[in-house]
Amino acid sequence: MNRPAHGFTLIEAVLVIAITGTLAAIVAMFMRIPVEGYFDVSRRTALSDSADGALRRMARELRAALPNSVRIASSGSDLYIEFLPVLAAGRYRESVESDGSGDPLLFSASDTSFDILGTPITVPTATSWLVVGNFGTSGADVYAGDTRSAWTGTVGGTTSSASFSAIQFPQPSPNRRFYVVGQPVTFRCQPGSSGTLSRFSGYGAPQTTQPTSFSGSGNLLAQRVSACSVAYNAAATSRGGLVILSLTLSEAGESVALLNQVQVNNAP
Repeated sequence: MNRPAHGFTLIEAVLVIAITGTLAAIVAMFMRIPVEGYFDVSRRTALSDSADGALRRMARELRAALPNSVRIASSGSDLYIEFLPVLAAGRYRESVESDGSGDPLLFSASDTSFDILGTPITVPTATSWLVVGNFGTSGADVYAGDTRSAWTGTVGGTTSSASFSAIQFPQPSPNRRFYVVGQPVTFRCQPGSSGTLSRFSGYGAPQTTQPTSFSGSGNLLAQRVSACSVAYNAAATSRGGLVILSLTLSEAGESVALLNQVQVNNAP
């Protein structure tokens, strides 16, 4: 008894392959745009998050900078923002009590100590400086050493008196304010095909000339930095300055540009 043959012919196989290929091409054509859009949105979101996080970090630290200590430098396309971080602050005694007691800060001669009025302060590190009357001008510039002296007082605990190396501060603070600052901090932006935004600290005492070279790579804040800019108006208001930060991150043809305006206290 003859059994019927099972299977398919070569023509049928070719037709099935052709139809399947056509259907796959049609499906891929409709799916490609949504899939590419998904990856584009994911890429832009990641870039935005990175840029926003870096700008927020910079803004938070700049707001806590010593008044009139923010300064900007450039080297080629690289930008440098330097400032002195405030570790502690308070008010100094201006004069003695009626009974002759108290240790005021002298401006007519060198001094090494004064009473802190109000809440005692805590200085977290021994590598710090006392600053009084920093106006950021000639003769009253912390970077030139006019308004700063090495802190020699209590470290790591609360204290109601300030002790520092002998200095005659050039002029008093309008609000009788003093600040204790740590080592300078610099944000360096190096835009390019593999551009970075980094933070450098712990590189020594404040220098008259703003440094633009550092040992090590610093702390990386952002990658894929294609452009950055900064504008600083030191006297945007009677008591404050304005720092305008712009950061652009790029990857695979996608770019995200964010801008942040930071108000800094410049009342010494």
